[in-house]
Amino acid sequence: MAIGKRLKKAREGVDREHLYPLADAIKMVKERAKSKFDETIEIAINLGVDPRHADQMVRGVVILPNGTGRTLRVGVFARGAKAEEAKAAGADVVGAEDLVEKVQGGTIDFDRCIATPDMMPLVGRLGKVLGPRGMMPNPKIGTVTMDVTSAVKGAKGGSVEFRVEKAGIVQAGIGKASFTEEKLVENVKALADAVAKAKPAGSKGTYIQRVAVSSTMGPGVKVEPGTILG
Repeated sequence: MAIGKRLKKAREGVDREHLYPLADAIKMVKERAKSKFDETIEIAINLGVDPRHADQMVRGVVILPNGTGRTLRVGVFARGAKAEEAKAAGADVVGAEDLVEKVQGGTIDFDRCIATPDMMPLVGRLGKVLGPRGMMPNPKIGTVTMDVTSAVKGAKGGSVEFRVEKAGIVQAGIGKASFTEEKLVENVKALADAVAKAKPAGSKGTYIQRVAVSSTMGPGVKVEPGTILG
């Protein structure tokens, strides 16, 4: 596939086989994020796991110290007082049976989904819709909870859900190109520490194997795995 002039120029000065310390890699990515919009800075972490095995699944949630730079729309499945609590906390969409019907009809106007435990028998019907989008509420990552205030504020304030993909990779946005290098480094280390703590018992050998950072429109820069941990 032909490489565009813009990407070809952005790749100049990047040794695609070299492993850079995290701070250097972040600096290089920021310098090459020249789009007219504020590009997202992303990280990809290759883990020594096989997620096809239940005892090697890696998932969790972390609140990035400097936020994501992205405003998430949060949907909450709740009734009564908990629905009012969710609205007061800043949830964008709140409902019960009515919201289930909307989602079943193909209308999903939120980016993060939270539910109170009593709503899960209803929300469980949405597995085929929300599951493939990685949006199904789950108690392990704090999105099935009675503490909807904390969950909504966390989602609005920079919490990031991570989950290993079939190829053993965790990918996440860790900020915007407009962030300072220091803030991006802090965010990466917070995410990396959370991923490290989520190491499953079934993982053998080297856990964090390969790391790369990139911007939305820029080239990937490989990172020394040992430099991403706090």
